[in-house]
Amino acid sequence: METNTLNTEKVQKNFLEEIIESDLQEGRVQSIQTRFPPEPNGYLHIGHAKSICINFGLAKKYGGKTNLRFDDTNPVKEDTEYVDSIKEDIHWLGFDWAEEHYASDYFEQLYNWACELIKKGLAYVDDQTNEQIRENRGTVQSPGKNSPFRDRSVEENLHLFEEMRQGKYQDGEKTLRAKIDMAHPNMNMRDPIMYRIIHTSHHRTGNKWCIYPMYDYAHGESDSIEKITHSICTLEFDIHRPLYDWFIKSLEIYPSHQYEFARLNITNTVMSKRKLLQLVKEGYVAGWDDPRMPTICGFRRRGYTPESIRKFCEDIGVAKRDNLIDYSRLENALRDDLNKKADRVMAVLHPVKLIIDNYPANQTEELDAVNNPEDESRGKRKISFSNTLYIEQEDFMENAPKKYFRMTVGQEVRLRYAYIVKCTGCEKDEQGNVTVVHCEYDPLTRGGDTPDGRKIKGTIHWVDANNCIDAKVNVFDRLFNTEKPDEVEEGKTFLDNLNPNSLTVLEGCKLERSLQNVKPLDKFQFERLGYFSVDYDSTPENLIFNRTTTLKDSWAKQK
Repeated sequence: METNTLNTEKVQKNFLEEIIESDLQEGRVQSIQTRFPPEPNGYLHIGHAKSICINFGLAKKYGGKTNLRFDDTNPVKEDTEYVDSIKEDIHWLGFDWAEEHYASDYFEQLYNWACELIKKGLAYVDDQTNEQIRENRGTVQSPGKNSPFRDRSVEENLHLFEEMRQGKYQDGEKTLRAKIDMAHPNMNMRDPIMYRIIHTSHHRTGNKWCIYPMYDYAHGESDSIEKITHSICTLEFDIHRPLYDWFIKSLEIYPSHQYEFARLNITNTVMSKRKLLQLVKEGYVAGWDDPRMPTICGFRRRGYTPESIRKFCEDIGVAKRDNLIDYSRLENALRDDLNKKADRVMAVLHPVKLIIDNYPANQTEELDAVNNPEDESRGKRKISFSNTLYIEQEDFMENAPKKYFRMTVGQEVRLRYAYIVKCTGCEKDEQGNVTVVHCEYDPLTRGGDTPDGRKIKGTIHWVDANNCIDAKVNVFDRLFNTEKPDEVEEGKTFLDNLNPNSLTVLEGCKLERSLQNVKPLDKFQFERLGYFSVDYDSTPENLIFNRTTTLKDSWAKQK
């Protein structure tokens, strides 16, 4: 993520970098302090990864620091499970925070500041219900109506607010609101709620509090307490910035400033925490870390690398306008990374037997196979070869078209690392399915060479049937079959756009024996098939692999 600022070549800067450099050069700030402020009400997704990379990346580039602050102001939805998962995801992505804070750390200070606003005549206790507040807020075209409780005295407001804290009132019975302007063109400035009553135990403060600050009130003040110089968030918060500034100015506290960038939207997925939670709770996926989910833990389980996600976030850049990023760009970043790192192995997902009739029945030989052609230091391994192999069903066709270069009767094909063979026929079951393919090999072509110089157009992979291991393979595809699953016809929901073929479970796959001692999250390229990662639930007795991605974009042909 770090850019070499000493490079003499002109590097195009994004708008956030331009702002920071200007602030440093003009002396508006002495050092950079950013923060990543997730609410612990769910697991982080790929959109959060972009925000993490921006906040931590900018601070690192300009010699500053980044805090992790949990926005834990709604005890109804928050849990320590989410806190722990968020910290794990950030560390996995390769970042560490300077200080760890919680909005709940500041509850006493926030309460005292609320009292200050009451004393300044800038906040009041309202007895209206939430429904009445909504009704009286007005519309974009029409002004709202002042609350009948808006002109309470400072003394009465302080007394009622203290009683709210003491727990004298029920949920929703009273709120504390900022006194701004019920005719303001920005709806967020029409006397927004600062505090509401929630009689629920908090994951950190227990039952100490029964009033909790709203995000819009707590966020800017928390930034100010931590002296955040650049509060960077996504574009939907731009209409909240005037309120952010109003609270800071009214309280005359450290002037943190908010900047907005375009949120990350990716095709064939949803980014709403609410919708992701619905997918989990209603059983459409196996959990938050289901490899089809856009969560960071889901990508990790699927076999993505932190380097690939950071590179993806760097490549898509920082924009001021929302746009839709094709899922294939994320996969391409992963392929570029795994191509250098993942060892090549051979596996057959849809096995059919191949018998080499003229190869000695009791003979086995070991062949050299390259682990990674992109990295010579990875060396070679031995793979066994005998007269009975497994090949992919799709690599044989009895009656093949003219330009079919794999195995068909009378045609030669190269077996990867082994010999050139010619197909002589096949056996079928009663349903007409091919069960065994027969061929003969040329013993002079070991390693795939052709001493006489004849051209062999097809090369297929294989596994020694006499020395292989079984595995289950989960083949994942896009979770949704439309680019914009949130866009639905009337009467339908985003769930109607779920891809029914997003998961295919393959049993009885055949793998070369070198994979018998793999560990969870080990990554490999199954030659000709794609990149695969060992699942968390895999054991030596029950191997389970997840397909991370194909070798090429399989969706490009469908568009």
